[in-house]
Amino acid sequence: MRMTTLRLLGIAAAGLLLAGSRPAGLGAQQAAPANPAPGPAITGFSRADAATELSWEAKFKAIPDPERVRANMKQLSAEPHHIGSPYQKQNSEWILNQFKSYGLDAHIETFNVLFPTPASRTLELVSPGHYTAKLKEPAIPEDPTSGQAGQLPTYNAYSADGDVTAPLVYVNYGLPEDYAQLAKMGISVKGKIAIARYGNSWRGIKPRLAYEHGAVGCLIYSDPKDDGYYRGDVFPKGPYRPEQGVQRGSVMEMTKYPGDPETPGWGSTPDAKRLPRDQAESIQKIPVLPISYGDAQPLLAALGGPMAPVDWRGALPIPYHVGPGPATVHLALKFNWNIVPAYDVVFRIQGSTWPDQWIVRGNHYDGWVNGASDPVSGQSALLEEARAYGELLKQGWKPKRTIIYCAWDGEEPMLLGSTEWAETHAADLQQHAIVYINSDGNGKGYLNASGSQILEHFVNDVAKTITDPETGDTVWTKLQQRDQGRATSPAQRAAMYDGEDLHIAALGSGSDFSTFIDHLGLPTLALSYGGEGGGGVYHSIYDDFYWYTHFGDTHFVYGRALAQTYGTTIMRLANADVLPFQFTDFADTVARYETELQDLVKGPGGEPGFDFVPLTQAIASLRVASGDYDSAVAAAEKDGSIYKKSPAELAALNQTLYQSEQKLLSEKGLPNRPWYKNTITAAGYYTGYGAKTLPGVREALEAHDYKTATEQQATLVTALDGLTAQVREALKQVQGNATTSTGQ
Repeated sequence: MRMTTLRLLGIAAAGLLLAGSRPAGLGAQQAAPANPAPGPAITGFSRADAATELSWEAKFKAIPDPERVRANMKQLSAEPHHIGSPYQKQNSEWILNQFKSYGLDAHIETFNVLFPTPASRTLELVSPGHYTAKLKEPAIPEDPTSGQAGQLPTYNAYSADGDVTAPLVYVNYGLPEDYAQLAKMGISVKGKIAIARYGNSWRGIKPRLAYEHGAVGCLIYSDPKDDGYYRGDVFPKGPYRPEQGVQRGSVMEMTKYPGDPETPGWGSTPDAKRLPRDQAESIQKIPVLPISYGDAQPLLAALGGPMAPVDWRGALPIPYHVGPGPATVHLALKFNWNIVPAYDVVFRIQGSTWPDQWIVRGNHYDGWVNGASDPVSGQSALLEEARAYGELLKQGWKPKRTIIYCAWDGEEPMLLGSTEWAETHAADLQQHAIVYINSDGNGKGYLNASGSQILEHFVNDVAKTITDPETGDTVWTKLQQRDQGRATSPAQRAAMYDGEDLHIAALGSGSDFSTFIDHLGLPTLALSYGGEGGGGVYHSIYDDFYWYTHFGDTHFVYGRALAQTYGTTIMRLANADVLPFQFTDFADTVARYETELQDLVKGPGGEPGFDFVPLTQAIASLRVASGDYDSAVAAAEKDGSIYKKSPAELAALNQTLYQSEQKLLSEKGLPNRPWYKNTITAAGYYTGYGAKTLPGVREALEAHDYKTATEQQATLVTALDGLTAQVREALKQVQGNATTSTGQ
């Protein structure tokens, strides 16, 4: 679901790549990391076990084949395969049979979910003049699958039904600051239809804000300045969105909760209770429709009123007026609100030593249409991971922990398959799951990593073992060199690191990791490659095998690299005697987030605008405990004492570690959206996919609601104190019954 190439442009600017420009952590002062101190060959493994592990990893890395990744994509993207479609059912059975052919124990779990599809769509300019929107992407002769039957029409899932005729108002990206600008201009959207351009926030924020400001309908179009010819040649000559290309997508209010709107917080199993649809908070309240810039141009050209601010103007060859009027638009939408099956394909490799500790890995396989880039590029690599495990099992390899792989259905409408599976198995996951590891689309370029900062050091270690297929360097070195080259000062270079580690980004939402981290509090990672290709066919009929083999990872070598990266990540987590969690990176990251909050509320003279003392003290305690734990583990690894513990002692220590992030959950959840329970990161209420860190406090401060900010700070402090106690408990388990020498 999450955008790849186009999305990366904004993410790079915002510093959300693995080594993006982010404020310096308190322990990150050097311009570049020094060589790590001597220690175990792999963190969490004894010297002998490390040698064995590296041998198996080398065998794994030799197995993934770019040609097989290509063949997987060709099969899975051969026809339109949205949830509930015939080819999606066929794909589910094909994936199941592939897993079984690799010798893996696989099955399908089915959930019944609400998935609306269009019954009718009408959009027309009724005055001045008349224009009927095409609302259809044309087939392109060069692209053999672009004219197939079975394509979903261009629409936004979970829009409301509606039939409205009203004046049009251009609202730029349709964000809070845009409505503030309109208010300064004396322009209201009350009783009007808002037209917003895609970008700068998740699409579902736009109709919600339009509704909150009184609009009766919302149109969303892709302006060529953001997503079209302004960026380069359009498809089929180049990779960018053509004139009639449309970005489909869900507008479900996932900032309330993702998954089936009628089963919030519980799995949509066949016997599940379902809310009446009119009580489902995540369905939009007004009709919403995505359109091409070809269909948007006549509507925008008919607008009068004042000229739009300069930075609101796109790349269409028209003057950008705001309105309202004289353009009047008729928008009529009616949907089939059907319950359809979601087929999650799951396999399990039983652990030999700690079978009750699970590594969970997933990628979705449903597309809006053919979905080659999103998501089949990731799913094709996942299949090669599975095949490689099958080959290793035949050679006698056995993971110490259980590995569970999931091919998710229904991600595109809003994380349906993964959310319903995770909600159904919530208690078991919180008891047994060490980590959830997610992928989605994949491209060529640089490693992108996001997730739990307790895994930051571990991700850096893995990245230093994966060879980049273009440069021959490690993917870590390639990334470091790029971002060091972008830095314009020593301070910027230093800001890329937590100690010796490149930063990983916080997770918001927009892919299948959401329920695991936001709701269940499980350590979570999301990894992919990208940043070197162009793109503009996201969620269109042109995201297919032809486009990907011409403009994506054309030789599928980054598909192989993705499989190698995930295989190494999962094998190390499955076999480590001591889980390679490091808390100092996490503590430094939270301290950095607090600094951001302090900057947010500083007065004109730099004086503090909020009392952060409780949070500052909680972070200080966490940093002491984290330093003590990390130092104790390093010492115990160096002298080998930690590996002399019994399997039961190690199992108890590891359980303390992997359940640590659950201490960061708030039982009540975030204000006005209790499904989101993580106090450290969440989908932003006005950003959607983009993460809000320390979200309860941050969003209250942004709204100047200091009462709520104080209450949320208390909740956050309680969570951090809980994590500190958990880290100290882990320290006691490392040292026997010894207590910490500091911080108590």
